[in-house]
Amino acid sequence: MKIGLEIHVQLPTRSKLFCSCPTTADEPNSSVCPTCLGFPGSRPVLNRRALEMAVQIARFLECRVASEIWFSRKTYFYPDLPKHFQITQYDSPVGVDGSFVVGGRSIGIWRVHVEEDPGRIKRVGRSGEEVSLIDYNRSGIPLVEIVTAPDLTSPDEARNFLNELLVELRHIIGTTASDEQSVRADANISLGEERVEVKNVQGLKNLERALKFEASRQQKLLEAGMRVVRETRRFDEERKVTLSAREKELEEDYGYIGEPDLGVYDLSRISAGLLEVETPLRRAQRMSAHYVVDYDKARQVVLTSMAMADLFEALANAVDPEVAMNWTLGPISANWELLLPRMNDQSTKEIVEVVQLVVGRQITDSEGRRRIGAIAMGECPTDISCAVQDEALGSLINDYLNEHPQVVRDHASNPKAANAVIGHVMKVAKGKYNSQEIVEATRKEIERRTS
Repeated sequence: MKIGLEIHVQLPTRSKLFCSCPTTADEPNSSVCPTCLGFPGSRPVLNRRALEMAVQIARFLECRVASEIWFSRKTYFYPDLPKHFQITQYDSPVGVDGSFVVGGRSIGIWRVHVEEDPGRIKRVGRSGEEVSLIDYNRSGIPLVEIVTAPDLTSPDEARNFLNELLVELRHIIGTTASDEQSVRADANISLGEERVEVKNVQGLKNLERALKFEASRQQKLLEAGMRVVRETRRFDEERKVTLSAREKELEEDYGYIGEPDLGVYDLSRISAGLLEVETPLRRAQRMSAHYVVDYDKARQVVLTSMAMADLFEALANAVDPEVAMNWTLGPISANWELLLPRMNDQSTKEIVEVVQLVVGRQITDSEGRRRIGAIAMGECPTDISCAVQDEALGSLINDYLNEHPQVVRDHASNPKAANAVIGHVMKVAKGKYNSQEIVEATRKEIERRTS
């Protein structure tokens, strides 16, 4: 089985690719202008930020980035394409010959290029009486298309590939969960000599379902001695089947010509001004190799938060990396929702010190966990060694003993008399101190009063 993907990712720019219309709109056809509607006489102006994002993606995918690029017109006639051609890149993509590693296998990337999105057709009404409505808000939205080699070998691997790619893109160009909902893939799949394209599949689950159905359909045809027809199919999300849409077009059917209203763009200047970023999964790979920790655990840390990864690295440089990982995925992870807003150099230092005390057996594991919880609550992590907290605990004990002096008198013959103080302080403190600290502080105060 051979699978190749053509992935269309909407670039999170504020304006469209060739005009100043915003990329967000509430009402249908409310974010349109003569350019994105293809009116005669209108001319495109390239969105530089979209091109910068495409270069960042191409570099991340280890593509050979072109020094110069230009655009072409891809001619085809559908109602959602009002000017009857799409401005795209044909013979001068942003990047070529890249790769992306997933599951330990390198998947080839044939090309990365920029193009505009057509409008959106929505069919309404009963079957057989449908009416097609068109929303041109999407017309002109900037897309980056990532075309893979047919190196994927199963629907599951294709889904995993797209999922991991989207994880990385969040960090490279700042996509969000809502952006990812608009990601569409054209999936090319072949079990024999001829391939079939399943067009415009949206979502990871749908991609896997569409490929599984199409693989099964082609397998049955081949087993029956029938020929698989080269065609374009669509995925019916409700029925979870692929349906024939049209015969597969060939490249020459699109009649590519150079876009006369756009010039040649120097990518070397754009590329030179872009900073390299370490993406989450690349960071997980580095952490796993450098600190010799399990990759899946490192991946879990970075996907939770890059700030958590920062904290892990600070711990791993202070204690054994495996211990650091256990504390990161244990008490730190359990308190992360409260810790994250408080993370700074000081809180990082306090957490590292707590784990070092546990490793040095100066405090117990349970005490270390309690102290991390205290940091998460914005409290002093070391309590008894903290003057302010020590004074507060002492005041609670003293107040009780001042009101109940018989506890000190009874303690000489009955050490359990101190339990009254301990129980009271634990109730009033509401978990602020652990029982061991309260017992120790109470014992010291009673001994002081009886000496």
